[in-house]
Amino acid sequence: MTKSSSDQSASRRRFIKQAGAMALTPALAPQLMGTAQAAPRKSLKIMQWNHFVPAFDEWFNKVFIKQWGEKNDTDVVVTNVAMTSIESRAAAELAKKQGHDLCMFLSPPASYEDYVIDHRDVYAECERKYGKPLDIATRSTYNPVTKKYYGFSDSYVPDPVNYRKDLWDDVGVTPSSWQDILDGGRKIKKKHGIPVGIGMSNELDSSMALRSLLTAFGASEQTADGRPSLKSAAALDALKYAKALYTETMTDEIFSWDASSNNRLMLAGKGSLTLNAISITRTGESEKISIADKILLKMPAQGPAAQLGVMHLMNAYVIWKFAKNIDGAKKFLVDLAGESRNAFLASGFYNFPTFPQLVPDLEKLISNDPKGTPPDKYKIFSDAAKWTVNVGYPGYSNPAIDEIWKSWLIPRMFADAASGRLTPEASLDLYSAESIKIFDKWRKLGKV
Repeated sequence: MTKSSSDQSASRRRFIKQAGAMALTPALAPQLMGTAQAAPRKSLKIMQWNHFVPAFDEWFNKVFIKQWGEKNDTDVVVTNVAMTSIESRAAAELAKKQGHDLCMFLSPPASYEDYVIDHRDVYAECERKYGKPLDIATRSTYNPVTKKYYGFSDSYVPDPVNYRKDLWDDVGVTPSSWQDILDGGRKIKKKHGIPVGIGMSNELDSSMALRSLLTAFGASEQTADGRPSLKSAAALDALKYAKALYTETMTDEIFSWDASSNNRLMLAGKGSLTLNAISITRTGESEKISIADKILLKMPAQGPAAQLGVMHLMNAYVIWKFAKNIDGAKKFLVDLAGESRNAFLASGFYNFPTFPQLVPDLEKLISNDPKGTPPDKYKIFSDAAKWTVNVGYPGYSNPAIDEIWKSWLIPRMFADAASGRLTPEASLDLYSAESIKIFDKWRKLGKV
C-alpha cells in the first residue's frame, strides 16, 4: 500500500526539521554545558570574635567550615575581629545594609531585633534533632513581648571565681561567699600587698562580674516580667559592699581596666582573686606560666540572697535581614550546634553547649583534664548550667537590657559609688533613673 502524496510531503517536512535539529545540537551543546558550569557557587560570610583560645579558631576556621563548605557546596568566609570591634563593625554593616550573613555577638543582641530575621526555625530544627536548649539560651535570644527569636545561641561561657589558693590558705579563708572575699581579701592585701581584682570599668568583664554581685545581693535591672527594678534596698547594699571591697582590698587601677586586665593581674602574680572565664588558667597552662598552677576555680560566691553568676559571655549569632544566603546561614547554625562536643574540646572547655545532650560526657571530660593542675581543676563546671544566668535575669534579655549593657550603666554606677565620686545612695538614684528612661523608650516602641 503506497502513501499519499500529502503523507510523503509531511514525512519530508518532519525529516528536514529533525535533521536541522541534529545539525544544531553540536553547536548548542558547548553553550549549554558552559551555562551549567557557570552557575555561581553559594557563599556564606560570617563575622565573629578572635577567640581567647586560639585552638578554637584553628578548629573553626581550618576544619569545621572547610568540611561544612565542601558538604554544602558553599564558600565560607570567616572574618575574625577583636571583641571590642564587633559592635562598631555590626553598626557599619547595618548602615550599608550589606556585609556578612551571620554576625556573632558576645552578649544578647536584643536591640538589633528589627534588623534580623526570626530565628525560630533554627531553634525548632535543633530541638527536633538535638533536644531542648538550656533556658539561658532562649532567655538570651527571645523577646516574649514581640514573640521573636532575635538570635541563636550554640554556647555560653560561665564566669567562676579565680583565686590564688596559696594566698587564701595563708590567711585561713576560703572565698566561698562575698563576705569571705571581703574578709580574706583585706587580710591578703594587708599581709602580702596583693589586691583583689574585680573591675569597675566600662568593659565586658566588669559588666558581668558586677551583675553577678547584684544578683547575689538579690538586686536586678528588671523584674521577671520585664519592669525596671534597679532601685532597691538590695542594690544599695551591693553598692555599699562594693565601696568597702574597693577601699579595703583593691587599688584604683580597676576603674580603667580593659577586658584582659584581670587576666594580666592574676598571671603576673599581682592579684589574689577575680571573676573571669577560664582564659586566665588556660593562658597560664599554654604559656607555661607557673603561677597558673596556684590559681584555682570556684563557683560564684554566695551572697545574702543567692549563689548565682551572670554568664561571662553568650555566643549569640544573628542572621541579618539583608543577608544574601539566609537559608545557608540557618543550616550552618543548626550544624554548628551539632558540633558542640568538638567546639567544647577545641575551646579547652571555654564554650559550654546550650544543647547539653550533645556533650553527654562533659562531666567526665572536665573531671580529669591532662592540662590542669590539679587534673580536676575544672570539675566545678559539672553543674554550671544551674548557677549561670543570663544578662537581664530574672527576666529575658530585651532591647532595654541591651542598651543598659552598651551604655555601661552598671559599671559606671559601681565606679561612682566605690570611688566616692557619689554616695552609694546618690549613685543608685542617678543610674536607676537613667535605667527607667531606657525602659520607657523601648516600651513606647513595643519591645518591652
